[in-house]
This record gives sequence, structure tokens and C-alpha cells, in this order.
Amino acid sequence: MAQQIDILLDKYGESHQNAVNKLIHWVCVPSIMFSLFGLLYSIPFLTERSLFTNWATYALVLALVYYMRLSVPMFIGFVLIGGAMVYGVNAIYEATYGDAKMLALISVVIFAVAWVFQFVGHKIEGKKPSFLEDLQFLLIGPAWLLHFIYEKIGIKY
Repeated sequence: MAQQIDILLDKYGESHQNAVNKLIHWVCVPSIMFSLFGLLYSIPFLTERSLFTNWATYALVLALVYYMRLSVPMFIGFVLIGGAMVYGVNAIYEATYGDAKMLALISVVIFAVAWVFQFVGHKIEGKKPSFLEDLQFLLIGPAWLLHFIYEKIGIKY
């Protein structure tokens, strides 16, 4: 019997068969994920923002709970990937001398451009994005990409 993760990845893959759409997703899904972390990091926090005290890190922890429920290898992969992204967002924040508005602007631009390309990819594919059917596919998109990497290097997810 198929595992829940396999069912979700297969369902997501149904609307991602076209090679151009897949290529677009390889660039845009991580870009959207990064930009969302940037937007969350930009929101004022209860204390001074830092690598561990910001809304992006808290959102990552919640996403990690979801991935842990699906697959330990996916959880480990996203600890590394999500952690690197939050670290990158923190680096941009520090490079802009703590200017949260500049970080938000950079993140909005990345987010908007990536989504335009995502919808172009789905227009080429001829199928609606999966998240329009089920919002959890917003978290499955990154896992779908990671599963290809895992398959390539021989890690069972």
C-alpha cells in the first residue's frame, strides 16, 4: 500500500508533466519558498529580530512538523534547506543594515516574478496548479522537487 507521501507526490506530479513546466518549478518553487521566508522575517517580531527570533523561523518549525509527519527523510532535507533559506534571508536583512522594508520589497519582487512564471508553466502544461485543489500542495511542491534529488542519490523518502 502506498504511503501518504507517495500519494501526495503522485497527485502533485499529475499536473507537472510538461518539461518546461517542470523546469520553471525547479527555479520558482524554491524562489517562492525563499521569498515567503523573507516576507515573514520582515514582519515585526516580539523581540529584536535574529536568526532564531523571527516569524520565518517559527513558520519553518511548523512546516517541519508537517514534513516529519509525512517522512523523516523529508523532514531532515527541509531542516537543511529551510534552515539555509532562513539563514540567507537573515543575511539579506543584515546586508541591508536591518532594513525590514527593503527585505520585504526584495521578497515581494521575487514572489511576484516567480508566481508569474509558475502560472505561465501551468498555462503551458494545460492544468491548474495543484494548490487550487488543496492548500497542502503548497508544502508538497518543495517536497516533490526534493524527492527527485533523493531518488537520484539513492535516499528513500
